[in-house]
Amino acid sequence: MKIHEIPYGRFIDPLSDFGFKRIFGSEASKDILIDFLNVLFAGERHIADLTFNQNENSGQISIFRKAIFDLCCTGADGEQFIIEVQRVRQEYFKDRCLYYSASLIRDQVEAGAANWKYDLKPVYLIGLMDFCFEDSADDDYLHEIRLIKRSNGQVFYDKFGLTFIEMPRFAKRESELVTELDRWLYLLKNLSKLDNVPAVLKEPVYDKVFRIAEVCNLNQQEKMAWDAYLKVKWDNENSDEYAKKVAMREGREEGMKEGIEEGIREGREEGREEGKLEIVRNMKAKGFDIETISEITGLTREEIRNA
Repeated sequence: MKIHEIPYGRFIDPLSDFGFKRIFGSEASKDILIDFLNVLFAGERHIADLTFNQNENSGQISIFRKAIFDLCCTGADGEQFIIEVQRVRQEYFKDRCLYYSASLIRDQVEAGAANWKYDLKPVYLIGLMDFCFEDSADDDYLHEIRLIKRSNGQVFYDKFGLTFIEMPRFAKRESELVTELDRWLYLLKNLSKLDNVPAVLKEPVYDKVFRIAEVCNLNQQEKMAWDAYLKVKWDNENSDEYAKKVAMREGREEGMKEGIEEGIREGREEGREEGKLEIVRNMKAKGFDIETISEITGLTREEIRNA
């Protein structure tokens, strides 16, 4: 294969910034997101409809830091959902998720409201993770966090919840898929590696995912954006491998390995952010407008202008 050739798969990666927003983040594919959320909540909530919200939440009070979500939407009953995709380990990921959730709770207070009775609408955050919590078991990939009483485990407050899914720990093969959640997680983890549609995923909602995710169905601008993403991704992966080899070769002192691995993790996270900015710069150079770049990358207009 020539160096400049890009070895495309048949389908885009649904856990990439571009892929996630294309598959889940548009009005045309809203039914896909509704199906996924209903499967995930398994009867705890029933989502009949969704309205997409802006991804950037500045809040009513200017001193608070902006919360920039991967995807944020509101259900028919006013309940709010944040869906976050985190590809690399982040030291304060749990804290960030709590902060994002709290920002939606805080902003339910109408500015100047004198008679507000603290009747909050539910807020839920779903974190799709491409890394693992250090304190979870090997087969423990689904974490559903609710406010409960420690004494008896009963739910104390049912209008707030966090759900984390550790994708690397989901290891079921096609023949082992039993539930709808099994099928969804298998699809999210393996879509970009598939050449054909598995028989177990031949249902209308999955058919639509495959159609949207097929590279040959991308328009010219989308194809250029996907090209830019892949080039940066592979550059980062090659840099990771090189950095790992150099670090391990030079790190011969006792106790050095742990520090090296931590440095590699930090470098990978910094590389992802720099990679996203590189995608923006490439798209700007090719004439993409700011709105399109924002939709594809999830960055704010200000971040795009400054890239």
